[in-house]
Amino acid sequence: MSDPLESETVHIVQEPGPNELRDPLVRAELKRASVWFGLAIGVALIVLLIQPLLIIFGGLVFASMLDGGARLLGRILPIPRTLRIVIVVLLVIAFFVGLFYMTGVQIAEQAEQLRATLEVQANRVTHWISDLGLMPGRSDLTGLAQQALGSVGRLTSAVGSAVGGVASFLMIVVLGLFVALEPRIYERGLQWLVPVDARDAFALTISRMATTMRRLLAGRLLGMLIEGVLIWFFLMIAGVPMALLLGIITGVLAFIPNIGAFVSGVLMVSVGFSAGQEQGIWAIIIYFGVQNFDGYVVIPMVARRTVDMPPALTLSSQILASTLFGVLGLALADPIVAMIKVALESEAERAAKAAEEENSHRRFRWRVRHGDGPGAEPAGPPGDIPGV
Repeated sequence: MSDPLESETVHIVQEPGPNELRDPLVRAELKRASVWFGLAIGVALIVLLIQPLLIIFGGLVFASMLDGGARLLGRILPIPRTLRIVIVVLLVIAFFVGLFYMTGVQIAEQAEQLRATLEVQANRVTHWISDLGLMPGRSDLTGLAQQALGSVGRLTSAVGSAVGGVASFLMIVVLGLFVALEPRIYERGLQWLVPVDARDAFALTISRMATTMRRLLAGRLLGMLIEGVLIWFFLMIAGVPMALLLGIITGVLAFIPNIGAFVSGVLMVSVGFSAGQEQGIWAIIIYFGVQNFDGYVVIPMVARRTVDMPPALTLSSQILASTLFGVLGLALADPIVAMIKVALESEAERAAKAAEEENSHRRFRWRVRHGDGPGAEPAGPPGDIPGV
């Protein structure tokens, strides 16, 4: 039936327009467009807010450290969790205050001596390589360094400055304290963001992530303590200068596997050869001896109770994170990869379980259809007709 208003010069379109939301086709297209548009906005927000996100994740890492200490203390003292967190924080503060009170002057003197020693050793290596014709002159090196520093992205500018580093550290500590004191509140808030039918799997994944994080950090802290003490003890016996400072630096850098060990090894060998050839050789022997002990004794013991990550994956993630996000990304690369690994493993387990249930359901339907299901009458011999 034609429209009464339609004539030879006036044509009325009967199909729904793009702004007609009641049309099922338009609704479907809008849903697809909103998904892709939301994904693009999410990626853009992650790129723009990567620095605050890293600080938040650093707070979660610090909260895991406090939570692990509180759980360990709870085996000895049956007191409320808040008091245990306070005791752990006070013990950490007392340790650092006592360390710098007892060795503060010595550390300051050794730090200045280390700076001068590294500068002299770097100049020697630069001149030696330049004499071989394998490196450009000092002026060219200065220009290359300025270009490299000028090409650093905006993402690392806040962390690269001293003020930004201190502010980031304080924010990480404050966030970690808040999360460690009342973790259930934040866990409940995260579960509210997930649909009800998926909360069981989500809660299980979050629990596995928290356990993995605690074990990973416990292993790292144990490795840091062992490496720092062993380096300080053996360097002091070998007569290598600045043994205490090198032990502290090695222990701190041990939090970053692979790259931290390489940097601490360069520092030890440089300081050792600055005191003499014998001390340099001893520094090399001590470095490889401690690293082998840590790699073949400490790490395998810790790996039994923590996450197992391939070394190539860890090193690749550190290179990417340091290039994109700077020092903070380098320090948090290992925990980030561990959390992603746990999430992927949990998703793979859910997918395998769903596939197994689907296969069992198909086998059950096949049995029912062929008379093998529960309550079905047993099939007779071939050619038998029931009821005859």
